[in-house]
Amino acid sequence: MSEVDELEAIRSKKLEELMKRFSENTESKKEEFISSPVTITDSSFDETIRKHLLVVVDCWAVWCKPCQIIAPVIDAMAKDYAGKIVFGKLNVDENPMISRQYRIMSIPALLIFKNGVLVDKIIGAVPRTSMEPKIRKYL
Repeated sequence: MSEVDELEAIRSKKLEELMKRFSENTESKKEEFISSPVTITDSSFDETIRKHLLVVVDCWAVWCKPCQIIAPVIDAMAKDYAGKIVFGKLNVDENPMISRQYRIMSIPALLIFKNGVLVDKIIGAVPRTSMEPKIRKYL
């Protein structure tokens, strides 16, 4: 094998490796098509808000009537914005660390994260017509 052939083989192998690495990175950065709220816990919280570009975390509790009122709205928005916004549900009674960290004093509370950073909050059972524009502005 000549030096030129050897160099060409090395070049081809390196190009193949670079293309494979690029393909893997591109695949891992694609937003998942999630059409229903995901369950978020103290242990999965950081990974969830960092993995997705825009995440709305619904902080709720089983006994909370206003939380039950907005639950269908959150479900519907998760379907409507699938692939653009990931909606998550964090039970504050079962996940006290995140509740303390973000000083959740009233529920329901929606925490809006863009690129892993808290950018806004919505406190209380507000109608979709009030909630949606506040969330959409971060798309």
